[in-house]
Amino acid sequence: MSAPGAVLARRPVGGGGDRGHPGPGRPGFGSLLAQIALVVICAGYTTGASLGWGSPELALFMGDFGLSVAALVAAVSCFLYGRVHRGSARPAWLLFAFSSFMASAGNAVWGWYEVVLRTEVPDSSIADLFFLLFAPPAIVGLLVLAKKPVTRAGWVCLALDAWLIGGSLLTLSWSLALARTAHFQNEPVAQAALSLAYPLLDIVLVSMVLVLHFRRSQANRSATNTAIAALALTVLCDALFTSPLLRENYASGQLLDAGWFAGSLLLAYAPWGVRRVPDSAAAVARGQWLHSRPVAGSLAALTPYLAAAVCTLGILYNVVEGRRVDRVVVLTGCTVVLALVVRQGIMLLDNIALTHELAQKENHFRSLVQGSSDVIMIAAPTGILRYVSPAASGVYGRDAEELIGSELASLIHPEDLGAVVHEVRRFLAVSPAEEPTTRIECRFRSGRGDWLNVESTVNRHQGGLIFNSRDVTERVRLQAQLQHNAEHDPLTDLPNRALFTRRVRQALSGRRASDPGTAVLFIDLDGFKGVNDRLGHQAGDDLLVQAARRLHDSVRAGDTAARLGGDEFAALILGDGGRDQAARQKQVQEIADRLRLTLSRPYRVDGGNEVRVAASIGVAFAEPGIEAGDLLRNADLAMYRAKAAGKDRVELYAPQMQAEVVRRTELAARLRTALHDGEFALLHQPVVDLATGRISAVSAQARWRSAQGILFTPAEYLRVTDDSERTAELGRWLLEEAVEQAAERAGIGHRAPVSIRLSARRLLDRSLPLGSIESLLARHGLPSGSLIVELADSDPRIPLDELEQRLVALRRLGVRIALDGFGSGHVAINALRRLPVDILKLDRGLVEGVVESARLRKITRGVLRIADELGMQTVAEGVDVPEQVIALRAMGCSHAQGMAFSGPLDEYRLRRALVRDEYPLPGAVPVRVGNRPPFRSNTETSVPPT
Repeated sequence: MSAPGAVLARRPVGGGGDRGHPGPGRPGFGSLLAQIALVVICAGYTTGASLGWGSPELALFMGDFGLSVAALVAAVSCFLYGRVHRGSARPAWLLFAFSSFMASAGNAVWGWYEVVLRTEVPDSSIADLFFLLFAPPAIVGLLVLAKKPVTRAGWVCLALDAWLIGGSLLTLSWSLALARTAHFQNEPVAQAALSLAYPLLDIVLVSMVLVLHFRRSQANRSATNTAIAALALTVLCDALFTSPLLRENYASGQLLDAGWFAGSLLLAYAPWGVRRVPDSAAAVARGQWLHSRPVAGSLAALTPYLAAAVCTLGILYNVVEGRRVDRVVVLTGCTVVLALVVRQGIMLLDNIALTHELAQKENHFRSLVQGSSDVIMIAAPTGILRYVSPAASGVYGRDAEELIGSELASLIHPEDLGAVVHEVRRFLAVSPAEEPTTRIECRFRSGRGDWLNVESTVNRHQGGLIFNSRDVTERVRLQAQLQHNAEHDPLTDLPNRALFTRRVRQALSGRRASDPGTAVLFIDLDGFKGVNDRLGHQAGDDLLVQAARRLHDSVRAGDTAARLGGDEFAALILGDGGRDQAARQKQVQEIADRLRLTLSRPYRVDGGNEVRVAASIGVAFAEPGIEAGDLLRNADLAMYRAKAAGKDRVELYAPQMQAEVVRRTELAARLRTALHDGEFALLHQPVVDLATGRISAVSAQARWRSAQGILFTPAEYLRVTDDSERTAELGRWLLEEAVEQAAERAGIGHRAPVSIRLSARRLLDRSLPLGSIESLLARHGLPSGSLIVELADSDPRIPLDELEQRLVALRRLGVRIALDGFGSGHVAINALRRLPVDILKLDRGLVEGVVESARLRKITRGVLRIADELGMQTVAEGVDVPEQVIALRAMGCSHAQGMAFSGPLDEYRLRRALVRDEYPLPGAVPVRVGNRPPFRSNTETSVPPT
């Protein structure tokens, strides 16, 4: 027997529940206790009824009120279950509750007469009404529980089956007893009708019980069966009670009452006592029911014939006894025969239609199997293939007849056979309800001698297996290619960041986890951007491919070279297991130096152009317990330290590198909340008129005093954050705070304009719309010309057209424009030519060397001359010594700010300086520059009123 055959021949384990635990359909411990209690109570009542209860009074009480209490318990139980549980069977349980309540009320009336009033129950009383109302709700409830027919023919058959059973029982009972009751002589009509009503309703109830037995729904079968048994027991007791012999000698508390008592308690137990099975167990039970369905179907098919036989027995009884056949018996028998004929005709037509439909479906499925591109195989429990669909010739290259009779193991690749056997064994051990199918992928031998990747959906089939197989060789190859593409760089074919990180993680686990010689190299090509800009991206790609080849050839076979993105590469150098860490570090550093020299050799790209790039390399060694992400981060930090130290060098990671990053990160994190915590303060530095020494304006500057008491300048705290949103928020705060304080100073007579530095990018940002500045000026009532915006951005990518429109709009509001940092960068000439500028601020670099450098003096003098000819004010920033004041004033500079006059002042010291309003100027003769008043613009307009 083959390996799969050995597995198939084994009996599946599981599915019967664990030992000691209830299996599907098996009652739990609580349900078992309820059953025991039910048996004990019913046995006690039966014993008491058999022995006469010890006294006639107690017998009457238990026979009347005992039955009333039992029926009331059933009514309450069914009612509560119907209220709590929602579903299709809910109306049935509510009807059972009403039916039991009627029985309880009828027995209570009997007890009232016999126990309380101590008199006999009248022949016609309200108790009879209650007892008659017991059967109709029960009948309707049984109809609710029955499986609903889906066609009109089904409804007709249901009605015919009910009549067949009811008519036959009516014929038999009429022949035996009811005929004599019907031919009343001395009894009143009402009493005779009441005598006939009990057995007729019982016949209908029995008919519904028998019909429901074959047509009951599969939902909660245990509760339904228990309810049917309870009603059947009640009907049986009713039938015995209606017999003339027993009814004449009946008294409350006798043994017959035990049947009614047990029926009521059984109905009370029905909805609650049976343990609810889970969906999987229900499916198993449903599968077991399907196996027993032929027996139930045979009994259902025999029902019409059994009914006709019962009807015939009723007629024969009258004939044998020599009685005249009653017209009721003849009429009922004829209708039963007619119903049987009609039902058989319907069933004959239904069978013909089903046979035709079955033939069509068989032809349909045969064509599907034969025309399907999937191969369908059926393996016997021994592992031998019993059926193979014709598609095998197209998929496997082998005829189906050739495969039939061969072992399944002979088709499977030996390397995959173990996995297939394991999966089949696991699949057969699981319950079919939990896992009806499984999927297996393995390699099958084809008729061409090669191996095909085949995916099969496996189902159980009569102890064996059905394989629905398809060729997925192309898909497997495509998946392998996609997997390779997902893990490798498309340009250089080196492993990408994801694969490199996974291999680093593997190197830090397993047997290499304690090897400190494992190292990661992060490599960045210095000067690559210049090659891209000068020769184009094609040349840059060519250079990257050559660099990747050099890197791959320079590492050992077990090491990994990868491209992380752009011009960044990495290498994983596995440790050799040695314990001399110093020697290993020296060895890896030598490898890194050789790699740096290799990558720095000239490259020939784009048809022969020779280019050179350098390599900055950071090295980080594995430490005990270090994670892959931390090791990669350490190597990255070391690489950035190599670039910051001058490039084209190798740097080893040191812990202080991480400490510096942590400090910058913490500083950036504190900066995010500093503005809301009130840690920012606004300082102002006076701008002095070099002709008079008076304060002509103040320059607003923000300072951050952290919670630790450290004072940071903008150059310090803005360098640690890349949060543009935070920078924009700080700019908005600076603008509003400066305007508000300037308006307060103007209100007390200090009208020195305030200067605020804003970048061109911030001016064009939508977070600072034009209307916000206008509303700000109007809200605080700042006079026209009291706000100066210093344009502080030399980015050539800024669109000058948009910037010009924005500045023109600001000047219409009375805002003056200053060009900050003139003399540095390449944007100055374009800015002077295109932008509406009122004030020119000299770059600090020009001011610092204006005394020592004759060349800088000539450049500065030329810049000042240009500003004077364009009618602009000039401000020298960073004037810290008197010599610079003298030199700048001699060259024609009109204003200056710096430590030569005053540093940044808080509001109190600024107001004192404005009151004094004069700083001493070094030199004897004041210089008057031009004939324009200081810090005025020809295009100023008044601020709109608020």
